Amino acid sequence: MIVEPDETSAVEMKDHNFMETESNQSNEPEQLPAGETDGQKPAKKPRWTTITAVAAAAAVIIFAFIWEATSDSRRQQPPGRSGGFTDEPAIVSEIQDEINGLSWIHQDFLPVNEYSRPGTLLEDVKGIVIHYIGNPNTTALQNRNYFANLAVTKDRHASSNFIVCLDGGIVQCVPVDEIAYASNTRNADTLSIELCHPDETGMFTDETYSSAVILTAFLCDRYGLGADDIIRHYDVTEKLCPKYFVENEDAWLAFKTDVAMVIEHEAEQANQGDWWHRHFSG
Repeated sequence: MIVEPDETSAVEMKDHNFMETESNQSNEPEQLPAGETDGQKPAKKPRWTTITAVAAAAAVIIFAFIWEATSDSRRQQPPGRSGGFTDEPAIVSEIQDEINGLSWIHQDFLPVNEYSRPGTLLEDVKGIVIHYIGNPNTTALQNRNYFANLAVTKDRHASSNFIVCLDGGIVQCVPVDEIAYASNTRNADTLSIELCHPDETGMFTDETYSSAVILTAFLCDRYGLGADDIIRHYDVTEKLCPKYFVENEDAWLAFKTDVAMVIEHEAEQANQGDWWHRHFSG
């Protein structure tokens, strides 16, 4: 997928994640007159205090009822959604939960918005789609910020689940539980990986290529997919993306073979929890 980020497109996420709050106003009750002196009856408690207590009790009961009635909708909010009752839903897939604990994948989720992260839950994953950024010599973070800034510019609909940087670093922009705007008619049943590249040829650095192989193999392993389930954006729309893999069919077949080799040979290790980390730990 081709995107057109630039350095000025980065947005400060903190400006979008928090809303200004009104200054606190004093809610202290007005002091009532002191009671009478010794030997005299104290002042009677006003009737309105009893009415207020009853109203407060009723409000608590009503709130408890609403909280229980809306519990399902709160649990189904997508991860990272701001606002509402909670920012972290109870429903998170086991795979996303595992990714949350991986040190070699940096998570920088886009804010939920109409243009780059709709928050629509992904019911099934039937393939992995490989893309290239299309803007030479830009980083994963610059492109992630471009996607985030679409919520402000509203120029287009675009995003990706993952972006692999020039140095091999991996940034996750959209949870694997959610749809990303990357692969047109295959958005609903695939995960997307965007690859950065240093020049107009679209050829990837060794670091980008190696990380892309590992990440793709990891996702295929977790979702029970094979090499035939790895496709290019080109295979969906005939768009020249990823350019180098479209113009060099042998390189594309070699990429799929490398992914298959990682899945077949490394997955035979007794402790699968370690083999994904070897590439990144050196």
